[in-house]
Amino acid sequence: MADFNWDAPTSMEDLLNCVLQIQQFPDKLTRILKNVNEENRNFRYRDGGWTITQIVHHLMDSHLNAYVRTKHIIAQDTQEIQPYDENIWASQMDSEFPIESSVICVIGLHQRWSLLLLEALKVPVVHLVKQLYHPESKRQVSLSDLIRYYAWHGDHHLEQIEKALLIGD
Repeated sequence: MADFNWDAPTSMEDLLNCVLQIQQFPDKLTRILKNVNEENRNFRYRDGGWTITQIVHHLMDSHLNAYVRTKHIIAQDTQEIQPYDENIWASQMDSEFPIESSVICVIGLHQRWSLLLLEALKVPVVHLVKQLYHPESKRQVSLSDLIRYYAWHGDHHLEQIEKALLIGD
């Protein structure tokens, strides 16, 4: 999958399609994870990359952060995104927990998040103009950017899981 293009032009139709991707992500994840068992949960998509288990937990961590960022953009005048180190988060004690808890959280989170995004898109002149500053990437991030990025992000990691299953450990 190509890297995310922050500067791609975006129409309202594009954003709605991205929200649909976010909404449908848990179904895609659970379909792929039907092929994952205890033996292959530690497979990696590349040498030195995260295991399937770590990817699933990362998806929960990352998308939970994205939901909070979405709420900040919509509900508050927060000026800056709170960054987190995904590699440190991926190596914490919960990174080896069974993946089912993260999958359950992703299902509920995406249901609520996608509905919030759809509501926000009903008033684009209010919500799409708001931005947060991301101190690590040193860029202003809009709600449109978040929507597009996390639609891409989910599929990006699903491809990594599929690749890990194909090549084995």
